[in-house]
Amino acid sequence: MTPSDSRRIVLASTSPRRKEILSLLGLPFRVVAPKFEEILDEKRSMVEEVTAFAEGKARSVIETFPDSILIGSDTLIECEGEKIGKPRDPEDAKRILRRLSGRPHRIWTAVFLIDPLQPPTQMDVETVEVVMRAMAEVEIERYVATGEPLDKAGAYSLQGDGRRFIERLEGDYLAAVGLPLKPIVAFLRKHHVPVPLDLERLYRERRFLNWKTF
Repeated sequence: MTPSDSRRIVLASTSPRRKEILSLLGLPFRVVAPKFEEILDEKRSMVEEVTAFAEGKARSVIETFPDSILIGSDTLIECEGEKIGKPRDPEDAKRILRRLSGRPHRIWTAVFLIDPLQPPTQMDVETVEVVMRAMAEVEIERYVATGEPLDKAGAYSLQGDGRRFIERLEGDYLAAVGLPLKPIVAFLRKHHVPVPLDLERLYRERRFLNWKTF
């Protein structure tokens, strides 16, 4: 049994990384761009900010897909109390990387799930601790020049070339990349959607991107 067209799964995201992670479930799903603008608000806490963005993305597509299970997710970085999202441009990416260089920081990822036909909704937040080694200015310049940091929260990709700057990661790798699967699987099964993925095996074998290097 798989979700029918009337019970399709919709991921409200433009992130290729989240699409890759959700595809691990072995279920059909649709990816749509959320009609939501992320605007950081310094008055909100990290958890308030990241959950507001995840919920906003999912709810922004509910009118278009009123009978679908909707997934919204968002990731932010926190370094010494500063909220860090995606860089505005290459110079901002360099600034962010200088800020993170040689310092520990925390990745916050929220996932919000809606089944309009079977409330309530579900919100989960995962935090991952990351320690980044000190980076020379020339390393930062060269890395930003690759373009990889420009659409990433924190201006680096831990599953890409940015991996070489990370000394240690503590927490859920998939949440750090952008989409924790455990709460999604639990929600789908609760809502009578069979999931073919062996989640325990996935976390045991870690055969996804560069997961095994952590």
